[in-house]
Amino acid sequence: MILPIRAFGDPVLRKTGKDIDKNYPDLQQLIDNMFETMYEANGIGLAAPQIGLDIRMFIVDVTPLADDEDYEDIAEELKDFKKVFINAQILEESGEEWKFNEGCLSIPDVREDVKRKSTILIEYYDENFVKHTETFSDIRARVIQHEYDHIEGTLFTDHLSPLKKKLVKGKLTKITQGEVSIGYKMRFPK
Repeated sequence: MILPIRAFGDPVLRKTGKDIDKNYPDLQQLIDNMFETMYEANGIGLAAPQIGLDIRMFIVDVTPLADDEDYEDIAEELKDFKKVFINAQILEESGEEWKFNEGCLSIPDVREDVKRKSTILIEYYDENFVKHTETFSDIRARVIQHEYDHIEGTLFTDHLSPLKKKLVKGKLTKITQGEVSIGYKMRFPK
């Protein structure tokens, strides 16, 4: 089932997610719905707060990037990179900071350069509640960091300089007021 994605200004996007356990109601159905929603919106990541749930869960699927010439050197690593992250904790961020033009399904039509570290060490549970501690780099780390921010109540616009924040303020106001046209189901704040 395709779920509405919460838009900038919705208070749930500012909440720190709560841990869940393997008995979370209808967990597999929720995961399936999140993937269906993300694909419908042409996204490569989606966090539970974006569909109105203040829990520590997000999904990523960067397999579409495997066909992008910008990533041909890591295409093999990307082509099967589809994961569920539950109760995730980033333990370490390392490497060079690099800028990348980020966007967000909850902030349509806004894209800005964000600096993030190139490598992360993250601990999480998968959809079967198997615990993992893994290191990720490159665009995979970037997408994970972006989605991880959501379960911490942070948006990519929070990483912008004061000047950039001023420049996008008008667009953010229009999103909050429901004055944007997008190709997927969106729930605007009331």
